Amino acid sequence: MTAQRHFDEELSTLKERLLTMASLVESMIFKAVKSLTEREEPLIQEVNKDEEKVNLLEIEIDERCLKLLALHQPMATDLRFITSAMKINSELERIGDMAVNITQCVEVLIKQPQLKPYIDLPRMADLTQKMVKDSLDAFIKNDADLARSVLRSDDQVDGLKDQIFRELLTFMMSDHSTISRALELILVSRHLERIGDHATNIAEDVIYLVQGKDIRHRIEEKRVREK
Repeated sequence: MTAQRHFDEELSTLKERLLTMASLVESMIFKAVKSLTEREEPLIQEVNKDEEKVNLLEIEIDERCLKLLALHQPMATDLRFITSAMKINSELERIGDMAVNITQCVEVLIKQPQLKPYIDLPRMADLTQKMVKDSLDAFIKNDADLARSVLRSDDQVDGLKDQIFRELLTFMMSDHSTISRALELILVSRHLERIGDHATNIAEDVIYLVQGKDIRHRIEEKRVREK
């Protein structure tokens, strides 16, 4: 086997492992929110077990990237791909952490009567799952347009978070006994928003990888203006 063929196969395996990790964190988001809406404690345990798998994958992927850098000393596009893969690996691990954080809120909430029907939180979860999937698909396919669609979805997630906050604030003001439950639900919405932010970070890395444009600061400036 030639060195180039071996390198190409290693890159292909790296992509596959990243997709595996992305699929796992998508599933964690789904299970975390379902544990809330269905009040299913066993799903909390599943998310915790999945976090262990995500942590192992993070270590494995980092090692693969470092090995590729050390043994093949890639140039230009391949170098950008591997360094982007390392950053994306870290973002995915943090998404897994956010799913675990959601289940910690659920552990508190399922011990108390349900405050309200859950409508916007599952919508937020669906959006963030899709953002994670699309950002990784954009990375694998070198698709800057798909990556930009993820950036647009982030605005929808932020809008839902604000809507949830306003609704829960109304509950807390009208009935002080709802405060602890409302605050936990606000935390869930913030964790989902952070998942959207991490997916957005991945999308920004993809745009840099494909087009060589670093748009991170312009996005950040836009967010500051909108606050």
